[in-house]
Parts: sequence; C-alpha cells; structure tokens
Amino acid sequence: MNLPLMPKATAVWLIENTTLTFDQIAAFCGMHPLEVKGIADGEVALGIIGQDPIASGQLAAAEIKRCEADSVARLELSFKAKKHIETKKKKGSRYTPVARRQDKPDAIAWFLKHCPEVSDAQITKMIGTTKATIKALKDRTHWNMSNIRPRDPVLLGLCTQSLLDATIEKARAVVQAAKNKKEQTSGSN
Repeated sequence: MNLPLMPKATAVWLIENTTLTFDQIAAFCGMHPLEVKGIADGEVALGIIGQDPIASGQLAAAEIKRCEADSVARLELSFKAKKHIETKKKKGSRYTPVARRQDKPDAIAWFLKHCPEVSDAQITKMIGTTKATIKALKDRTHWNMSNIRPRDPVLLGLCTQSLLDATIEKARAVVQAAKNKKEQTSGSN
C-alpha cells in the first residue's frame, strides 16, 4: 500500500479526530499497531502536530466514515494522492564509475559479435553509451580499436543478466516478426 507522506503526523491526527481502530491507522500509516497505541497513550510522537489527511488530499471524509463504520475495512488513499505518488521521476542517464567506462567499447564489441540482432538504440540504452561509439566500433575506426576485445556486459557490471536476456529476446522477436512478414509477402505474390 502507498503510505502517507508524514505517517506519524497523520496517525496523530487520525487518533485525535476519528474512531478508527489502531490496526486501521497502523495499516494506513505503515506503522505497527503498538506504535499507534503508544501515540494514543502519549508515549510516542511527543510534540508532533497532527496533519489532517483530508486537507492534504490523502483521504476523503467519506473514506474515514466508511472505515469507522466497519472495523475490518482498510483506509484507501484518494485517487488524487495515488496519482501523485505513482508519478515516476524521469529517469536520467545512469552513472557509470570512471573505472568501468573503458569497458563500454568491449561490451559493445560483444553485442556486435554475439547478438547482431540487438539494435543500436537498445545497446545505447542498456550500456549507457553513444551511437557514435557504436558506429566507430562497427566501422572499426574507434581510437582504441587494437585494444578492444568482446566481453560480456554482465560480467563487466554494465547491465544485469535479466535486462540482457530481455533485450536479446525482444530483439530476436522483432527479427522473427520481420522475417515472418517478409515470407508472407513473398508467398502471396
């Protein structure tokens, strides 16, 4: 379950302003029921001012009423709060340590030798390199061409085995689909 942004402050408010059970509050706030009981007893979260989850848009008043009527029901975040939490950050380029950067051309060479069906865009995304580097390796014009030897990108630590397997499988599926389409068009003529 997605949790409120300030769980203890939300728990304080829910304890003070609702008749929800400790289990319901604990499940919503991502806390242990004994911790919620400690807040209610004044032993935990001293000095924390309660945050109204209705005003912050985490809950609807109707949702609290529904759960107050049924002690087994669990509080659900509002649609607006779910949408806010689920918005993903835009992924930036992945950082590769300086010690691993010289291994990228070796990984590209491995792809060109063992998996030629993988596109340049897929290699770029997986290893974090540029299309210019891939082109230089294909044309054998890379500045360090004499020292490049194909090495598995997983063993070099540039990607995970599951990502590599998924990428290769996807590339092979695209090649197979193109092959099937070509056979269909040549067979119908």
